[in-house]
Amino acid sequence: MISAADKLQAVFSHIADTRMAGLPICNPELRVQVVGCREWQGYWLSVLITPWMINLILMAGEEAQLATLSLDQKVTWEFPSGRYEFMGLNEPELGACHICSLISPVMHIESHADAVSIAEAAMLELFVAERSDAQRDADNKAMFEAARMQGEPIKDKQLSRRDFLRGSFLGT
Repeated sequence: MISAADKLQAVFSHIADTRMAGLPICNPELRVQVVGCREWQGYWLSVLITPWMINLILMAGEEAQLATLSLDQKVTWEFPSGRYEFMGLNEPELGACHICSLISPVMHIESHADAVSIAEAAMLELFVAERSDAQRDADNKAMFEAARMQGEPIKDKQLSRRDFLRGSFLGT
């Protein structure tokens, strides 16, 4: 029996070789690859890399079917990291699938290895519980205070772009 990941990769490899072949929105450095395929709530969830997009894909499982969505319908799925809006993907070979765009177009991605790193990080972050702004601020203040007390320069501490822009490094 063919796995969900193998089926997804075969269908999109065929699409890449036929319908999408030669289109200017395709990044020649990327190829079709399914990353991080895992079972989630009875469904199959993975990140799909193609030369034209990187998306989350939710496919029916053995006992969990997905609703077929029309082109204008959307559905929200809730993961530990938050709520995400998915659209329908209705490829006959796959059956009903739900798809959430992560990056499209992908022309700025320099290599397939970079695309895989992005896909792996997205899959990991999807299952990290969302933290409130207050929790992030408290964590940053504690980190910088500990560095200060030990005489370490705070410039060497890791800080996310979001926290930097919010001024968390200032302890405000």
